[in-house]
Amino acid sequence: QVQLVESGGGSVQAGGSLRLSCAASGNTISRSCMGWFRKAPGKEREAVATLYTGSGITSYTDSVKGRFTISQDNTKNTLYLQMNSLKPEDTAIYYCAARGWGCGLWYQFTYWGQGTQVTVSS
Repeated sequence: QVQLVESGGGSVQAGGSLRLSCAASGNTISRSCMGWFRKAPGKEREAVATLYTGSGITSYTDSVKGRFTISQDNTKNTLYLQMNSLKPEDTAIYYCAARGWGCGLWYQFTYWGQGTQVTVSS
């Protein structure tokens, strides 16, 4: 089993920054791939970024490339999402997720956190 707890959401004006954190615990192999997803009102959930913990290889959805950075701190078992140049369209609930083998934006993830709200005002 894997447990994921997000933190760091909040409200910010357009152009601002936020850093989300995800504290992970449980089976290491089952969280070989970590990711951030978001769900905005009236929209489908979408994958934002993924990170393969062994190699550090990352993937980003096009709308956040150059603005968001996914990273990990292995000593703290923590996943981060640094979000810069935020836009109103980034407003959503952000979820941390994990899976075992295979990593990328189009994979199905097994374990999910409870989510943290990010609101960007214009």
